[in-house]
Amino acid sequence: MGSLHKLTLVLLFCLVASGRAEYAKYKDPKQPVSVRVKDLLSRMTLAEKIGQMTQIERENATADVLAKYFIGSVLSGGGSVPAPQASAEAWAAMVNGMQKGALSTRLGIPIIYGIDAVHGHNNVYKATIFPHNVGLGATRDPDLVKRIGAATALEVRATGIPYVFAPCIAVCRDPRWGRCYESYSEDPKVVQSMTSLISGLQGDVPATSVGRPYVGGSKKVAACAKHYVGDGGTYMGINENNTIIDQHGLMTIHMPPYYNSIIRGVSTVMVSYSSWNGVKMHANHFLVTDFLKNKLKFRGFVISDWEGIDRITTPPHANYSYSIEAGIGAGIDMIMVPFRYTEFIDDLTTQVNNKVIPMSRIDDAVYRILRVKFTMGLFENPYADPSLAGELGKQEHRELAREAVRKSLVLLKNGKSAYSPLLPLPKKAGKILVAGSHADNLGFQCGGWTITWQGQGGNDNVTAGTTILSAIKSTVDPSTQVVYSESPDATVLGDKYDYAIVVVGEPPYAETFGDNLNLTIPEPGPSVIQSVCKTVKCVVVLISGRPLVVEPYIGAMDAFVAAWLPGTEGQGVADVLFGDYGFSGKLSRTWFKSVDQLPMNVGDKHYDPLFPFGFGLTTQPRK
Repeated sequence: MGSLHKLTLVLLFCLVASGRAEYAKYKDPKQPVSVRVKDLLSRMTLAEKIGQMTQIERENATADVLAKYFIGSVLSGGGSVPAPQASAEAWAAMVNGMQKGALSTRLGIPIIYGIDAVHGHNNVYKATIFPHNVGLGATRDPDLVKRIGAATALEVRATGIPYVFAPCIAVCRDPRWGRCYESYSEDPKVVQSMTSLISGLQGDVPATSVGRPYVGGSKKVAACAKHYVGDGGTYMGINENNTIIDQHGLMTIHMPPYYNSIIRGVSTVMVSYSSWNGVKMHANHFLVTDFLKNKLKFRGFVISDWEGIDRITTPPHANYSYSIEAGIGAGIDMIMVPFRYTEFIDDLTTQVNNKVIPMSRIDDAVYRILRVKFTMGLFENPYADPSLAGELGKQEHRELAREAVRKSLVLLKNGKSAYSPLLPLPKKAGKILVAGSHADNLGFQCGGWTITWQGQGGNDNVTAGTTILSAIKSTVDPSTQVVYSESPDATVLGDKYDYAIVVVGEPPYAETFGDNLNLTIPEPGPSVIQSVCKTVKCVVVLISGRPLVVEPYIGAMDAFVAAWLPGTEGQGVADVLFGDYGFSGKLSRTWFKSVDQLPMNVGDKHYDPLFPFGFGLTTQPRK
């Protein structure tokens, strides 16, 4: 009996010990985040650590690949979708499938899936597309932008995605830059105020956590402040070029929005392709590590741009080992390697084993990545919440986008004299003319980064939304005859009209494809303006991502409205044209006379614009 009793005690002790061995602090949500991170990090192999630093493109992200290489993150590039016009449920199923692969590994570390949601959930069919940032800057309404962030977070979570590459907090100093519409303003103060988007996306950071990465639950998403730093100040606005400015200028013009972003608890910062005084930002140890991480105490993780470390060399990828050493040595924690991930993993592994890159740098990177994943609750809630599917394109969000359109419109001219305003337009009229390439074109209205990377023209297979022409037709009195001609000929113009609405502008573009040294309105826009406005009283609505050269035509216009890139809710344009709401927008950018004046920004010594920064006429709502 005694021997049996002893054996029983030994077995019980083994069971208890076994139970204790199975307990892992990192799996316990009651433990502080720092404790969980340290515990998990202590259990990880080098392969598992390097996997966490690797972000690959959706096309490659099978469950097997994620498990084999311990991949830490997946992204959708512009236009990268599970299927054309995929539903929220299809997106969520795709992300869940990838997540299962990640969770099947020894330690079960979830992936963080990221996407460019830069004006709403813009990769996804039927999502609400909000005005691009250039228009939101004109609203001067940080609370509106915060509400847009909250709505965007819900639509992104509806598809099972917990991380967005937004906001862009570039301070665009030259409208020739193809990404200028992604910038809220040329004025850092305006951009600083619009970091309220981060609070909408992530939630309001608690007073005890100011400055730390924060995501307030499963209906919020991790945000990304980009592109660090000076991307909006490149020479002649050339994308990915060199920003030539002294340190004082960099710190007072381009850096301030990052201060606000960190205070708001932004989870990640994306590094810019551009250079500062000849040093590539992806290789800039002083700005990434010494300043951002050490001086500003940024505690989230730093992510590269798409193949950003490849572009440290010219041509890109010419000396990949050097680029990896330089990029990670500069302080980049997660590397966006959409396709060459095995080469990256192998090379980085060799460099760590050979002590070219110290293990301390790897541990710092992985610590930061895990901190964000624990903070946002990914370990407890790694999968999509199916109850959120209905948030995609929700009517409440479309009404918010419509409000944003109304507030973003800037009235630059109203009448040939102050005593004869044309706007607001009467809803009841005999016959009105609507003309121009952008009046009935949802793709043009939304701009780049809409469904595809570069955007697209037309109404078919773009997304759900309301064109400006449709909005006009639904707003005017039923007795008003609306005649639409994209480019009206003499016969059309021979009729008698009470007034005309001409809607013209730029075609969609993104990044380098939008770099433009001329900034003229593309034909047939100018021809339509001139032919229509010399025949009938006209208001010209310009759809563009930036100010364009308008001085040759503005004399012919009776009224002129900058509508920027308004997105899917064209009804917001009609709301203001016809006086249901008044014009209130103010220029967030200086409107130049000619490109010879560029760069020209508010506060410059020689400042002679067509319309100054902050300009915008107002109207009262029609009673």
